[in-house]
Amino acid sequence: MIITISGMPGAGKTTLAKYLAKTYKLKHVYVGGLMREMAKKKGLSLIELSKLAEKSDEVDKELDKMQLEMKKKYKDNIVFDSRIGFYFFPESIKILLVADPKVAAKRIVKTKRKEEQANSISEAIKQIKRRMKSERKRYKKLYGIDIDKIENYDIIIDTTNLNIKQMCNIAKKLIDMYLETSKKKNQKRE
Repeated sequence: MIITISGMPGAGKTTLAKYLAKTYKLKHVYVGGLMREMAKKKGLSLIELSKLAEKSDEVDKELDKMQLEMKKKYKDNIVFDSRIGFYFFPESIKILLVADPKVAAKRIVKTKRKEEQANSISEAIKQIKRRMKSERKRYKKLYGIDIDKIENYDIIIDTTNLNIKQMCNIAKKLIDMYLETSKKKNQKRE
């Protein structure tokens, strides 16, 4: 099984990806972590790396290559915590997490993500908006895709009013239902 999880920063992608990886015994690939490592190696912040990526396709191409290599290595036993995983892995169960920007910003500030360097909710909201604007622009230019288009996803969960346990339980139930429905469709075709 391949699962891809997309969504804005602070919506719960990484938390859900870790839970699903453990639950379904899948390898977790955290593309945001790969990007943070790349930024650190280049001596840049995440925002600075995003700006660099707007000017040069090399950043995204390097990240894309890493994702494809991980898929090759782990076959169909992987969960991708990646905003454009749905595009690279159309056979995956494609999940989109959404959240109110203020709630997402509170989560980022609360977890003290040093790469985001947000000391206040208003600062975190600005950073989220800047990152999402940058990524939307890059992905539209590079791949011609709109990451916000709901038709790209099989499952959409609004995490605004959910705690971690609720989000994970809902996702698991929806994935299990999706798998059961897919199984029945395949049996009818046979």
